[in-house]
Amino acid sequence: MTYHPKSEFLSIMIERGFLADCTDYQELDDALIAGVVPGYIGYDATAASLHVGHLMNIMLLRWFQKTGHKPITLMGGGTTKVGDPSFRADERPLLSPEQIDANIAGMQKVFERYLSYGDAPADAIMRNNAEWLDDLNYLDFLRDIGRHFSVNRMLSFESVKSRLDREQSLSFLEFNYMILQAYDFLELNRRYGCLVQMGGSDQWGNIVNGIDLTRRVLDQEIYGLTTPLLTTSDGRKMGKSQGGAIWLDGTMLSPYEFWQFWRNTTDADVGRFLKLYTELPVSECDRLGALEGSEINEAKIILANEVTALLHGGEAAKTAEATAREVFEKGGTGDDLPTLTLSLQDMGDGISVTQLLVRSGLVGSGKEAKRLIAENGARLNDEPLTNAGLIITRDQLEQPLKLSAGKKRHALVTLG
Repeated sequence: MTYHPKSEFLSIMIERGFLADCTDYQELDDALIAGVVPGYIGYDATAASLHVGHLMNIMLLRWFQKTGHKPITLMGGGTTKVGDPSFRADERPLLSPEQIDANIAGMQKVFERYLSYGDAPADAIMRNNAEWLDDLNYLDFLRDIGRHFSVNRMLSFESVKSRLDREQSLSFLEFNYMILQAYDFLELNRRYGCLVQMGGSDQWGNIVNGIDLTRRVLDQEIYGLTTPLLTTSDGRKMGKSQGGAIWLDGTMLSPYEFWQFWRNTTDADVGRFLKLYTELPVSECDRLGALEGSEINEAKIILANEVTALLHGGEAAKTAEATAREVFEKGGTGDDLPTLTLSLQDMGDGISVTQLLVRSGLVGSGKEAKRLIAENGARLNDEPLTNAGLIITRDQLEQPLKLSAGKKRHALVTLG
């Protein structure tokens, strides 16, 4: 990055590693210095919560607000009915309006942990694009908006091209998505003076479309800024674990499991993640990230505490750390471990230990459970588990059982 910004926001973005690309660094920098800039990120309501894969851009909005600007969280109540085809191999399943509304309510709870909403100039606002998309007249929309789009150009965007190159179907419904997203930017500029759209680098084509459309229809200069698509140092997509998505809703993933995800960060990722996901000074992030041996584990605990405190609060972070220390250092069970509660009906005459490993979320399948046991990676009450055919009876569950997969992942099994 050779550009040296004057605005606090862009300086932080570059220094902390948030910035992949920008449509016009100088003009956006000038706008950020001149006054409060409204900027948005769009979120389709495809799930009941946001997950760790969204967290970098949520932190981006948080820094945007902390440096004096106005974040707009745009909920895709309208666009979710179409589905973003970007870099997907297949069409998204379509959701009912009731599901979409419920998902938006769940996502709103997460945003409120990171952003301050209200009526002041730099307070965040949440809007739903169904507000302007639901009542569009198709013929008017084609005439006023559709005429500004070149199909040749749309076919050249990498997100579309990659799908067509693999000879995978792209429906006309999905092809319209990029026009609707471009229209969102135009409407947010017209209604709220929104000057910048931010998003992952896979959204570059959609963002540029919105800038071109707004320039043509409203004769307004607006900007786009993208973040890098993040993978861990071992090549995995950020936010995925063996047990599935790392949700930001405490009812879908316990604060302890969330804390543990960050505690298990690979050594090579610690410094980078501290810069992206915490508000610690960059010099401190660099110092912690450079630690080696057993010292890097303390840096991981700081990372886990800082990220968990932002989402779930300081008390939840302290409790998670105390539980982890009890489990790892003292061999205890910990009150805050993920817990599988079985009914008498579930138990029947007994239940196999492989089933318990699957149902507790420690492994994804019975086959994986058997492999874990065969490779001596499973433990029962801190003792090696060697028999994949072991049946657990009701008597054995008079006290909670502790199951472990490797050294870092644990769950309790109790009888309800």
